[in-house]
Amino acid sequence: MNFRKGSRDEPEINLIPFIDVLLVVLIFLMLSTTYSKFTELQIKLPIADAEQQRDYPKEVIVAVGSDGRYMINKTPVEGRSLEILGAALVQAAKAGKESVIIISADASATHQAVITVMEAARRNGFSQITFATQSAAQAGVR
Repeated sequence: MNFRKGSRDEPEINLIPFIDVLLVVLIFLMLSTTYSKFTELQIKLPIADAEQQRDYPKEVIVAVGSDGRYMINKTPVEGRSLEILGAALVQAAKAGKESVIIISADASATHQAVITVMEAARRNGFSQITFATQSAAQAGVR
């Protein structure tokens, strides 16, 4: 038996809760998105406030000049190829493969010059590489 009246009402979809949920999701996305402008990014390297560096007998200091020249333990390296630089690193490493390579690059040195030192160290089996910096007080930057 059918106890309902003859006319059927169409079901309605209430859009207000749907819009509320969308607004909450939109606000969440707006707040969680990071906005960065790479064109306005200004960095000055290398400066770091750290403890004074200690002398270790196993360290090899590689200086990279702004013009791309290399010095290993204050001895100039003739040439800029990976083979020449790698041979100079092996010769300067008194502790063998356990030596720590400290790259002391000029702030205006090219990225490729620093990567060349890292690649030469990797090819010759040196796994401990670090970078030298200066503190902000030494650089005269506040």
